[in-house]
Amino acid sequence: MTARTLYFTAPRTVEVRERESPDPDSDELRVRTITSAISAGTECLIYRGDAPTDLPADEELEALDGDLSFPLSYGYAAVGEVTAVGSSVDDDWLGRQVFAYNQHESQFLARPDDVLPVPNDVSPREAALFANLETAVTFLLDGEPLLGERVAVLGQGVVGLLTTALLAQTPLESLITFDSYERRRERSEAFGADRSLDPSRAVPDAFRDVAGDRADLTYELSGDPDALDDAIATTGFDGRVIVGSWYGTRPATVELGGRFHRDRLEIRSSQVSTIDPRLSGRWSRERRHDLTWKWLQRLDVASLLTHEFPLTEADDAYELLEDRPSEAIQVLFTYE
Repeated sequence: MTARTLYFTAPRTVEVRERESPDPDSDELRVRTITSAISAGTECLIYRGDAPTDLPADEELEALDGDLSFPLSYGYAAVGEVTAVGSSVDDDWLGRQVFAYNQHESQFLARPDDVLPVPNDVSPREAALFANLETAVTFLLDGEPLLGERVAVLGQGVVGLLTTALLAQTPLESLITFDSYERRRERSEAFGADRSLDPSRAVPDAFRDVAGDRADLTYELSGDPDALDDAIATTGFDGRVIVGSWYGTRPATVELGGRFHRDRLEIRSSQVSTIDPRLSGRWSRERRHDLTWKWLQRLDVASLLTHEFPLTEADDAYELLEDRPSEAIQVLFTYE
């Protein structure tokens, strides 16, 4: 039996390699992948060669060992079916659908503690969005939106849209989002944004025209280093700027000589691999997982699934995301 694994081998170059699929050790299970979700922000950085090669792939995920240099196997949103278990693993795992923070590959081994059972009423394709929604949950925990606040979200990719969908469930005064692509803006308003605007017009002015004042809380989720200045300029006195974007090796030149100093703005990074130390006494990864599954069942995440490619056509998937981003929202790989 062979397994297929996707590798980034050079800028704008990917290949699918075959290897023998090993039997699980006594404490492992083997998963046959049904689908996996491309994380467009991170994976397009890697695809372009803009990821810092000396950075660990993810220190919190055992499946992603090594750094971000080529050749690199990456991905962290796989859904599959358990097809074999080791001698120490309960046979009840056989046939179960599970989510794993695993690379794009057709079969993989994992310990039971490293996978999450998929609820019966969640399809494999919906479950593939679990990691992105978990990121959005983390952004809300870190941003702490309050009753009556004005909130801006810059960037309406998949994570931005899911963040908007969660923010729309909170009692805000106004929720204004920004994205360059019409398809994403339409989905943003369907998810509950009061308005979703094109950032080609000055973002701070556009936000004030709609909301009546500057933002109390701004999320920078566009992946564009230049957008951080817009996020700061959009945010009012004592406001918070949550930076969920990862810019890779691209520098961000930030204007801190104007209002920033006097307005007591707070700029914080947010990333899903860890939980804010201020919350860790009450929040665990298990509690965050449970909450994410609940919201995955409540939200219309299927409306974000725009394209599917067999793993063998990975070149076409990344070319779509890189060269025609206005056409796609969430792209999945399939493993039929």
